Amino acid sequence: MNYKKTYTPATGYTKLCEIDKCSCKRLEFGMIDLNTGDTVAIDTQRKEYVFIFLYGHADVAVGSTKWEAVGGRMDVFDGPCHSVYVPRNTTVTFTGCDRVRIGVIDTPTDKDSQPELRKPEQVKVLSLGETPWKRDCHIIIDGDSNADYLTVGESFVEPGNWAGYPGHKHDVDDMPRESVAEEIYYFLFDKEQGFGFQSLYTRDGEIDETYRVKNNDLTEFPKGYHLTQTAPGYKMYILWLMAGDEQGIHRTNDPDHDWILQK
Repeated sequence: MNYKKTYTPATGYTKLCEIDKCSCKRLEFGMIDLNTGDTVAIDTQRKEYVFIFLYGHADVAVGSTKWEAVGGRMDVFDGPCHSVYVPRNTTVTFTGCDRVRIGVIDTPTDKDSQPELRKPEQVKVLSLGETPWKRDCHIIIDGDSNADYLTVGESFVEPGNWAGYPGHKHDVDDMPRESVAEEIYYFLFDKEQGFGFQSLYTRDGEIDETYRVKNNDLTEFPKGYHLTQTAPGYKMYILWLMAGDEQGIHRTNDPDHDWILQK
């Protein structure tokens, strides 16, 4: 199976990963691209949604709740983001104030909640690892949000560095050590021609894939170990999204390489 897809930018809402049409069984992903005055409406039905403002501004209406000019980053490297959480059985409308791109993340839910606008000051900013597996990490959605099953963040990988190293996974229910969570990565680079590599594998060899990833590529991780590297000269951005019964990051590393962290 091919776990890599490419987003071809298009005005409106583009669905990229859908349940029963991709390798993930409970995690979906898409993208909204709008220009000034363009409008998109989404009926959440039986799913909870998180909307990540990658850049630009949009007015947001959720029922009688309205937020004006949400967003503000020039690009994904311009500080922490705004995000919007929308519960099930709700209609949300976005109207572009300028050129705006919004990541769309959803998963089925059996719970009711309240819409929520989350601002950059609510993002948890962390520095993880050390050279050459160093990256900055922004935790946007976790157990502190109104979401029930989604965990979402952004990672920024320095040129020539690895991320998620050693290879790690979250496909076994062994809390608090490890949880079951599907995941998707969406990639951008600080230069249009930038690129990196994404690996996904299982110890039994059922999955053993490595992809060259470029701007607007995405990869799905239904299970297995995964790790990432960006080429020298190119800073990598990763929007990562997970769906599972346990929010937060509960993972185990590939035991063959876990020794590197004990040095």
